[in-house]
Amino acid sequence: MLIAPMGASAVLLFAAPSSPLAQPWSILAGNCIAAAIGVTIAGLVGDPILAAALALSLAISAMLATHSLHPPSGAVALTAVLGGPAVLELGYGFVFWPVAINSLVLVIAAMAFNRLTGRIYTAVPVKGADDSARAGLLDVQPTDVEAVLRQYDEIVNVAPEVLEHLLEQAQIRVFQRSGGQLACRAIMSPVAATVLPTTPVRTIWSLMQRSELRAIPVVDTHGKLVGIISRTDFFAAHLVDQRGQVKKWPVRFQTLRAHDLMTRNVQSALPETLVSKLVSPMVDQGLHQIPIVDTGNRVVGIVSQANLLAGLFRSGFERAVEFAEQPQPTRDASLSSVQA
Repeated sequence: MLIAPMGASAVLLFAAPSSPLAQPWSILAGNCIAAAIGVTIAGLVGDPILAAALALSLAISAMLATHSLHPPSGAVALTAVLGGPAVLELGYGFVFWPVAINSLVLVIAAMAFNRLTGRIYTAVPVKGADDSARAGLLDVQPTDVEAVLRQYDEIVNVAPEVLEHLLEQAQIRVFQRSGGQLACRAIMSPVAATVLPTTPVRTIWSLMQRSELRAIPVVDTHGKLVGIISRTDFFAAHLVDQRGQVKKWPVRFQTLRAHDLMTRNVQSALPETLVSKLVSPMVDQGLHQIPIVDTGNRVVGIVSQANLLAGLFRSGFERAVEFAEQPQPTRDASLSSVQA
């Protein structure tokens, strides 16, 4: 019922769920492909050492070709070759049982476990990271990450989306020391759209897709902030799939309103709030956007992580320019020539 490589698969699925090597396609296709190749080679090559080498190398090549690389699948190929009479008796049935069944059960268990622990297992693409605000000098674009990864010409055990997110978080922490007295009003973007609590969610999702928005503030009839609705809310409610397509639940999707999905306890800031105060909620709490409100709690702008990076970098750059423009103390001529 069990084969040893599943222990290695479990490590990836439960301990490193964001890894490209731990995604459902990788484990299901990778393990099944490796098992089929192993069974085939075991039937054609009598020498176990040669058979093991051929099965493993062919399995790796096939996984790379099908974008299903899963390291434990190499052990699956070896198990098919070195498993002895039990595996030989099963023949290609070994691919279905126990390999495919074991892999499927592991994927289902990993999805349930990671959902219960609040982690995203299967990669969920997020469109529209507030492109209107992605003007920061250190705004890392997906194409930048892909270009760097291509330079290494090898598999990197982290999804490009996760790597991009980590880089942005690191930049925020680095540049928060340069925030100085920069206020939110200096970096906030105009609010692209707001919705009422009674706005249908189908209308909100259409607006998000059309305008490539990550989140939309929810306001009452007086323009006061009462909540915020994000793409994450749609994914958490199982209204859209991993590709951002509306699931085939027309009744539920048609009847839900913004107040059914929105986050009510919204963290906001005033225009005069120092930008450095936003670093902790954005980094530690994972907030992507923070609404900016006036003293009457009316939305006047929004600060995204891209806004924050741009503002902190600009502040640090201006301070560096000011330092460079300050008169420098007289140096010894020989020292100056060496420095020049």
